[in-house]
Amino acid sequence: MTIQDVKQIKLADYLQSLGYTPVKQQGRNLWYKSPLREETDASFKVNTELEKWYDFGIGKGGNIIALAAELYHSEDVAYLLKRIEERTAYIRPASFSFGRQHSDNQPYQGLSVGELSSPALIAYLQERGINIGLAKRECRELRFMNADKPYFAIGFPNMAGGYEVRNRYFKGCVAPKDITHIRQQGGQRCMCYLFEGFMDYLSFLTIRVENNPQHPRLDTQDYIILNSVSNLAKAESILETYIQVGCFLDNDTAGRNTCKKLKEKFGERLLDKSMYYREYKDLNDYLCGKPLSQSAEPIKEKKQVQSARRMMQPPKKKGGFHL
Repeated sequence: MTIQDVKQIKLADYLQSLGYTPVKQQGRNLWYKSPLREETDASFKVNTELEKWYDFGIGKGGNIIALAAELYHSEDVAYLLKRIEERTAYIRPASFSFGRQHSDNQPYQGLSVGELSSPALIAYLQERGINIGLAKRECRELRFMNADKPYFAIGFPNMAGGYEVRNRYFKGCVAPKDITHIRQQGGQRCMCYLFEGFMDYLSFLTIRVENNPQHPRLDTQDYIILNSVSNLAKAESILETYIQVGCFLDNDTAGRNTCKKLKEKFGERLLDKSMYYREYKDLNDYLCGKPLSQSAEPIKEKKQVQSARRMMQPPKKKGGFHL
C-alpha cells in the first residue's frame, strides 16, 4: 500500500476500524473523544471535507499518516503504512446517528456472545500454540453479521464492555475500545505484567502452565492488556499503583518506544521483559519458535513445546527470564 493509497482512506472509516465512534457532528466536523489520550469531553475533531484531524488537547493534527504516527509513536513511514494496511480489511463506510447511540454504528450487527467452541477458532489458537483451556477461560466466541454475511471470531473483553476481535483472517474491535485490567482477588498490587495484545497474554499463561502444570502461578500478579499501544495513557494511572511492572511488549518500533516512555516514567520499577525474547517479534512468536530471521513457515508442535520449555527453565544466572 502506497502513501497515495492510504490517503484515500477516510479518517472516519479508519477511526471506526480502530473502535472509535464520534460523539457529535457539526457540519463537516466529527467530534471524538481523543484516541491519543484519556478525556471526558470530545476535543478531537475530524474535518470530513479536508480529511484532516486536530486534537485540541495536545495541539496536534494532520492527515491519516500523521494520526498513525501519534497512535504508534513512530515516524517510520513504511512501518506506519503497514499498520494502516492491516486495518483496511475491517474498514467499512461509517454511518452515524447522534440522536441515540446504537450498536448499529459498528460493523457487528446482531452480535451474540457465547462460549468459545468453534472448531475453526480452536484450530487457529492451536496453530498459535495457545492452551485451549486457558483460551476458553479468558475469551468468548462472538457471532455477528456484516454486509448480510455471518461471521464468528474470538472475543477478548475489555474494561469498557467492548471486545478485541480476532480470527484467522482479521483483527478488529467491538467498541468501546479500552484496556483490560485483570486483578487477583485480595491482591496487594505488588506486581503487574503488561502486554500489548491478548494473544501475548494467552502465550504467557500457556508458557507458565506448560512449565509448571501442577502449580503454574497464574494468580501471583495482576495483568494489564493494552489492546493497542495507543491505549497507554489509559493504563498509566493504574500502573502507578504497583510496586513493579513487568513489560512484555513487542520488539518493534511501537513496542520499544512505549517501553522507553514507561521507563522514563517509572524508572527502576519498570522491568523490560522483552529483552529475553529479543530475537522474536513478540511473546507469541517466541512460544511458536518463530524468530525474526525466519520466514513464515508451519511450526511443528514439538518445536513449540521445546521452545516453551526452554523459556521456562530456571535461570542459571541472576537476571534470567523469571516467569
